[in-house]
Amino acid sequence: MFGDIPVEISPMYEGERIRAANMFVELAGPKSVGAELVLVSDDVEDGKIEVIGPELKDMEEGKKYPFGILMEVSGEKLEKDLEGVIERRIHEICNYVQGFMHLNQRDKIWCRIGKDSHAKGFELKHLGQALSTLFKDEFPIIEAISITIFTEEEKVKEFVEKAVSEYQARDSKARDLSEEDVDVFYGCIMCQSFAPTHVCIITPDRPALCGGINWFDCRAAAKIDPEGPIFEIPKGDLLDPVSGEYTTLNATVADKSQSTFDKVYLHSIFGHPHTSCGCFEAVAFYIPEVDGIGIVHRDFKGDTPMGIPFSAMAGQCSGGKQVEGFAGLCVEYMRSPKFLQADGGYERIVWLPKEIKEKVLESIPEELRDKIATEEDVSSIHNLKKFLNEKDHPVLKRIAELDAPFEEQVVETEAEPAGEFVQFAQIPEMAIPTSGGIKIILKNAKIYAEKIIIKKK
Repeated sequence: MFGDIPVEISPMYEGERIRAANMFVELAGPKSVGAELVLVSDDVEDGKIEVIGPELKDMEEGKKYPFGILMEVSGEKLEKDLEGVIERRIHEICNYVQGFMHLNQRDKIWCRIGKDSHAKGFELKHLGQALSTLFKDEFPIIEAISITIFTEEEKVKEFVEKAVSEYQARDSKARDLSEEDVDVFYGCIMCQSFAPTHVCIITPDRPALCGGINWFDCRAAAKIDPEGPIFEIPKGDLLDPVSGEYTTLNATVADKSQSTFDKVYLHSIFGHPHTSCGCFEAVAFYIPEVDGIGIVHRDFKGDTPMGIPFSAMAGQCSGGKQVEGFAGLCVEYMRSPKFLQADGGYERIVWLPKEIKEKVLESIPEELRDKIATEEDVSSIHNLKKFLNEKDHPVLKRIAELDAPFEEQVVETEAEPAGEFVQFAQIPEMAIPTSGGIKIILKNAKIYAEKIIIKKK
């Protein structure tokens, strides 16, 4: 099938990581520009593979280059609603190519070519050939496919602008639908090659963490590929309408995470937050000093008020983990009426990068828009506290309640005799700050105390 491609093509390479030391070149990513787009068209030249811009043989080792993939497909049964579904599978199928690493989605893609594959003669035209063959194999309803790969900077920029316009049109379609309007949710385990315990739950109010799949996309995907990574989840019983806990979602997470987790809250970063993969567009994180929540996206180059960048935040919760106080999410979810509703929604948001704030400004209640800080307003927790006080942010009321005087009382438990230790907490994961570049992480920790002191106002 791939006799004229100089590297192996197989699902066994899915999950392969190419580190900087083994990288020939990097394509798109956080320090360049790129996108991927699938368009359904009536006029497709089947089998056409075109590279516009430098091929790999013309690139310099160790450099970063812009990158775009345009797939045009046609078929009697293909509908425009399937574009996003097919497009999201680019991530999976690209990773079948030995020595080619594909991360993220849409205009956030980040790819690398390994030195060994380049030495074997691998070129971008071979990537196009592999995609053309594998997509026809995966989706028999595709009758014709042409692929254009862009590496010339100006052409990539033009392509990204066109792609973003298409993404926005797709996303807007799902905004009028809510969880109450449907009987079925969807799950996606496409990222389990990189995050083995991650289970993405997609509802009308909560698109996939990657931002590349909404509820309508999932409905189409489950119909055309019932055995694929996207599947139906009956809505089940609603256990908590605020946090968004459902019986069937809990059961699905337990099953698909290999029993690592047994609960998930759709609309909270506390208790049992949604698991996080690594392809998420942004991370919501708790700031205990102000009892508020910040959000940082992967394109943000600076530090958060906590003094750490997106990469450190992502490392804290990615890989399929469920870490209280952190949650991966997509930007589109920030437009949902249910956005982190169990945590207070936008009344709990205290910091956002300016770029994201401007993107979702219309979804932020007007009275709160000037009260949420950006990197232009604050650069530290100290400055954030001053800003929130000056703007009279609603979170101040929560802080005042936390700082109110308490009456202490010691309660002896009946479960254990006085003087013995009682388990009062079990934490799935907790990082302990240390010095000297060492990080200690406690997994499934149980905490015991001789006494439990309940503080009552």
